[in-house]
Amino acid sequence: MVAAFAGGSGPVAVDAERASGYRYGQRAYLVQLRRAGAGTALIDPVAFPDLSALGEALAGTEWVLHAASQDLPCLRDIGMRPRRLFDTELAARLAGYARVGLGVMVETLLGYSLEKGHSAVDWSSRPLPEPWLRYAALDVELLVDLRDALEEELRRQGKLEWALEEFAAIAAAPPPPPRKDPWRRTSGLHKVRRRRQLGVVRELWLARDEVARRRDLSPGKVLSDAAIIAAAQAMPRDHRALAGLHGFGHRMGRKQLQLWQAAVDRAREMPEEELPQPGQPASGPPPPRSWADKDPQAAARLAAARAAVMEHAARLKLPQENLVAPDVVRRLCWDPPAERTPGAVAAALRALGAREWQIAQTSELLARALQQD
Repeated sequence: MVAAFAGGSGPVAVDAERASGYRYGQRAYLVQLRRAGAGTALIDPVAFPDLSALGEALAGTEWVLHAASQDLPCLRDIGMRPRRLFDTELAARLAGYARVGLGVMVETLLGYSLEKGHSAVDWSSRPLPEPWLRYAALDVELLVDLRDALEEELRRQGKLEWALEEFAAIAAAPPPPPRKDPWRRTSGLHKVRRRRQLGVVRELWLARDEVARRRDLSPGKVLSDAAIIAAAQAMPRDHRALAGLHGFGHRMGRKQLQLWQAAVDRAREMPEEELPQPGQPASGPPPPRSWADKDPQAAARLAAARAAVMEHAARLKLPQENLVAPDVVRRLCWDPPAERTPGAVAAALRALGAREWQIAQTSELLARALQQD
């Protein structure tokens, strides 16, 4: 198969299926490829966890993916790292399409309706049923044709170079750093105010994560976020009281209840200085809703910048967040360069990670917005 795909021609369509909601982590449980001259291949990365030979064979080839940022992490884990790519979802956004799902784009631009219905199945199941395999193969069947249609549309709109710059940035981007305090993403955390209750959330989250990792299960299947929040609010004194809370029903065994209660007890007995603070340390500007009180001039700059970006994005027929990242605009408005010239703003945007095409499109309008104070 590696030889066949190395000997194919043109771009290679690539997709991966994960088992989010069923298994721990984001590993790939199926990899699909299609290339002219090689046909379609479905690979089981559980049986073949090292696909670096395939990755090297396709090193000089353009990879076509839909929503590349979703699949690249799990592909990299098995040795597949594209050096050049074309992201059909991002291309569709830049071309101004309101709905950019694969099925919608194939139907809109190519006139075919893809078979759907298995997107949320457990891809870690073995053996995979024949209908699932057909569904998976269809995800790469027309991906190169879609790429060609989108390239033509982007060229017609004068946006192809913008898209190529975006694709190059995605391919060159390093893996994201580990998330700080991932337990703070627990759904419903805003309901928990006191530090000791936050400690319960953290200890339960960490205990759940360890169990989920050991059993290779999605954390939500081990214990729901709602159950963690309920326990933090109630601070139960023993596992019997815990059993009466939402999410800790009669189906949960005594051993499990004792495990969760031990996490609650650790937070209850923890010294005050070891408990988490209510808010995360700020790594950038404060929330925009507080700018009017903290810095009215910065608030005026942000309002002007947002309006200018919105107007220009509408004129270009692309989403505002693709014209320039909202976080970049916030940071620029909160801490603007000493000189408010287009050149100085361009340098600031570049330092904040904006691409050259974005800088060319926004540096002058943002420079004018920064002069609002």
